[in-house]
Amino acid sequence: MSMASTQDHFDVIVIGGSYAGQAAAMQLARARRRVLVIDAGVRRNRFAATSHGLLGQDGRSPDAIAAVGREQVQAYPTVQWLEGTAALARRTEDVFAVQDDQGRDFHARGLVLALGVVDDLPEIDGLSDRWGRSIFHCPYCHGYELAQGRIGVIGVGDVSLHQAMMLPDWGRVTLLINGSVIPDEAQRGDLQRRGVILEPTAIRRITEAATVELVDARLLAFDGLFVASRTRVASPIAEQLGCAMEEGPIGRYIRTNEFKETSVPGVFACGDAARMAGSVSFAIGDGAQAGTAAHQMLIFR
Repeated sequence: MSMASTQDHFDVIVIGGSYAGQAAAMQLARARRRVLVIDAGVRRNRFAATSHGLLGQDGRSPDAIAAVGREQVQAYPTVQWLEGTAALARRTEDVFAVQDDQGRDFHARGLVLALGVVDDLPEIDGLSDRWGRSIFHCPYCHGYELAQGRIGVIGVGDVSLHQAMMLPDWGRVTLLINGSVIPDEAQRGDLQRRGVILEPTAIRRITEAATVELVDARLLAFDGLFVASRTRVASPIAEQLGCAMEEGPIGRYIRTNEFKETSVPGVFACGDAARMAGSVSFAIGDGAQAGTAAHQMLIFR
């Protein structure tokens, strides 16, 4: 990486320009700090037509929410927005150095990692094509729109029992065990009390909007399906910097304190990459916390 210049030196670099990154950048911009946002433009909820549960934006397109957010952040004169991918990051003697995928070098006293996550889905024929459209992972984001209809939970492990216990508040639930989990006697009793039907036969494929074809050729039609994806942080940047990670029930995420600072001083993390489980609302709140904490770090350290 090359030496810093006035053109490539910032107070804070925000890696990731989705909801969490935008919220962090806005706090720093309002403090009149020089901010670089490096954004690859790949949001986790890009497959969904609408976003729900975000106060003031309920039912709007995720594309529209993100576009307005970016426009508002870029309106601040101290913000520079770079479309690209942060490929490398390291700590030098007094600053952090970040290199993008074009080999350009940027430097800052602090970093905010809003890296996002990748959803690794079960290998079931027809599942990935319907992800975010009729197959979901978060009932708070998508359950209400199913209008208390027929809901299937695709089993992937113990986390599916948790989903199956929650989802009867949103509809009539069948847990498709699919060879992934065997509820014990107590768990079966809990599921029965919640009105959950257990289907032990394995899944062959998913057809129509949310119809499950079983290996015995039966067809189970649902209004929507839920499955717990495995998540992984979408960039190696946090590990390059030496940030400690946590193991959650659906995947690893970046460990942070109450101010969203990682185990590496001067590096903050927010959004789904720094939570056991997330949503747009949580991402925005965490981003605002990370941005304000990064600003105060500039002052008091």
